[in-house]
Amino acid sequence: MAMLNEREETLSREELERLQSERLVWQVKRTYERVECFRKRMDEAGLTPDDIHGIEDLHKLPFSYKKDLRDYYPYGLFAEPLKNIVRVHASSGTTGKRIVVGYTKNDLDLWADCFARMLTAIGATDEDVVQVSYGYGLFTGGLGAHDGATRIGATVIPMSSGNTPLQIQNMIDFGATILCCTPSYALYIGEEIERAGLKDQLKLKAGIFGAEPWTENMRREIEEKLGIKAYDIYGLSEILGPGVGCECEYQEGMHVWEDHFIPEIIDPDTCEVLPKGATGELVFTTITKEGFPAIRYRTRDICSLDYTPCKCGRTHVRMRKPTGRSDDMLIIRGVNVFPSQVEEVLLSIGGGEITPNYFITVDRVDNNDTFDLDVEMSEAFFADDVKSIAAVERTIAEKLRSALGLGVKVHLVNPKSIARSEGKAKRVLDKRKLS
Repeated sequence: MAMLNEREETLSREELERLQSERLVWQVKRTYERVECFRKRMDEAGLTPDDIHGIEDLHKLPFSYKKDLRDYYPYGLFAEPLKNIVRVHASSGTTGKRIVVGYTKNDLDLWADCFARMLTAIGATDEDVVQVSYGYGLFTGGLGAHDGATRIGATVIPMSSGNTPLQIQNMIDFGATILCCTPSYALYIGEEIERAGLKDQLKLKAGIFGAEPWTENMRREIEEKLGIKAYDIYGLSEILGPGVGCECEYQEGMHVWEDHFIPEIIDPDTCEVLPKGATGELVFTTITKEGFPAIRYRTRDICSLDYTPCKCGRTHVRMRKPTGRSDDMLIIRGVNVFPSQVEEVLLSIGGGEITPNYFITVDRVDNNDTFDLDVEMSEAFFADDVKSIAAVERTIAEKLRSALGLGVKVHLVNPKSIARSEGKAKRVLDKRKLS
């Protein structure tokens, strides 16, 4: 497939590292001069910008954290005066203060370029019709995908999230060929299309799904329901938004645009940089962003990086799909559990008795952790007898015990009884944190 910026996307490792070094030195100097939080941490570490000569010195720099954005809310981490900030985005603010990031005009151009690279990598052209069903507004998803699609000259349907019947109607009427949304919402749209018998009216060929963890089994489920090829994308507001990394046609990891972002993998406990290929916490440094630079930002995402050449010809490193977030990981009776592991097990169970919709509740009773899992029955299975339901619950519990190494109380619940999300799916309630 074609590339948007073939020269930039096929730089040799030597060329990439030379460019990264030049840009890192520039970024460290300006961030030290302009951002109080970073300057304080550099001073505490006994470092000055003159100590940073290239990427070989990256490990010396202090980390930055999501907490910093709340401590310096709203504009304290910006490296440009507000008059140069042309847009702000913010998190949903479900706990504590929102995290706020700012973009200059150049930052927005960079963002559009990164997402456009991804669209081109999956074969999109100016002939495509891109339906953007990520939320518009302070969430970065909608506008990030919109500007990237505009950059390649595609026709954009700016749906935002919600109003699923209208989503489907416009998808059919306007001839959408590419869908952008969260994977959980794509699955929900697919369920509704399947229920209405409208699949043969779709013109969709591909989907770009991100903003939440999803498994390979969920990918296959989405592809089957929508009749598309589903691509993974990586991004987070603190670094840019959607488009930091993306899959190419071969889907063997997400290319990270290393001319703009330097990824590292560290041990989340010791903070030591791990060898290439090791699994650990993903850390990013932005080397071209102006408004809100991030130096060694700890994402809490757990994954690995693959530096081997890709068959597509792109030389930028590929990150493997995150297995979860270190701060989303549940520790239940001493066992580390990621929600994505539960989803993987559920999607591996054939027979048509259950759907992939689930909800985890963790609590502590008499000083013992409890782990309850609600799983929706399929409508076809709903009318079956109590004995059959109990048998399916036992099957799920056994598979989860085998995969996770601990017991789970499984409850099959009525179809459509678990709340659907049109944005990021909410899968877990940990009551231990509420007590």
